[in-house]
Amino acid sequence: MSKKFHSLILLFLFISPLSVFPGQEKKVYELIYQDVQVLRQKIIQMENKIEQNQADIQAIKDNLAEILKLIRIVSREQAELGAEQKKIPAQYQVLLEKLDGMSDQFARMSEDLLVLKSAVFPAEGEETVQIPETQPPSEKATQEGGQTESEEGDLFPVAPDLSPREVYDMAYSDFRKGNFLLAIEGFSIYLEQFPDSPLADNAKYWIGECYFSQEKYSEAIDHFNDLFINFPQSDTLPAAYLKKGLSLIELDKKEEALSVFKLLVTKYPLEDEARIAQEKIKELEDTHA
Repeated sequence: MSKKFHSLILLFLFISPLSVFPGQEKKVYELIYQDVQVLRQKIIQMENKIEQNQADIQAIKDNLAEILKLIRIVSREQAELGAEQKKIPAQYQVLLEKLDGMSDQFARMSEDLLVLKSAVFPAEGEETVQIPETQPPSEKATQEGGQTESEEGDLFPVAPDLSPREVYDMAYSDFRKGNFLLAIEGFSIYLEQFPDSPLADNAKYWIGECYFSQEKYSEAIDHFNDLFINFPQSDTLPAAYLKKGLSLIELDKKEEALSVFKLLVTKYPLEDEARIAQEKIKELEDTHA
């Protein structure tokens, strides 16, 4: 600043006297002083702007360096992503297994809380619930003296001290054995007594499965629809959509079945049921072609 400022002052001192005419009220040195002050202010402003521009340039450089750093990181991650993508199916399966285990633990904890609640706050007028026995005499447990009970009129009492899980497991065991009527009764009792249980949606789904297994497709569809409405977050929904579509095919409602399968593929593309649904969609479309 000093060299430029001194040069301007010397130049101005040389020129200014030439421009002074006789009769001016102010002395030459006063005019020079005022002009010098103006020039000094302008030079200071210019230096401030230069400093600000330098700061802006440095900020731009820093930003560019950061952007280059991010670009390198992204490039490296993209290179690693190709290898990691191959591991996703296995990792996804492991995650599902862990989630299933956690869900089962949560279900058991919730059922224990329901049992504790029932013990502390028993319902007034609570009665033992009985369901009809549908197993053939040959499959029933023998009574004392080696005799079996008659199927007609037998009632299977549900002990009031059974836990929610025990009631559910009994009904599921009947389903696995093919005792669908008894399983329907058991799951229905479970839903009635433990509507807030985390396994309530499973019980509703298995009732639909029982009707499907008996080829009562309309009844199965009704229960699957109840599941969609009352348990919209259930993990049984993909299987329920698949069985609903298959039921519609059996009822010769192929257009409706096609819509259900497409909905299943759209909502749950990663589930095994979606793969089966895609095969059914192809079969139905080929049939109409």
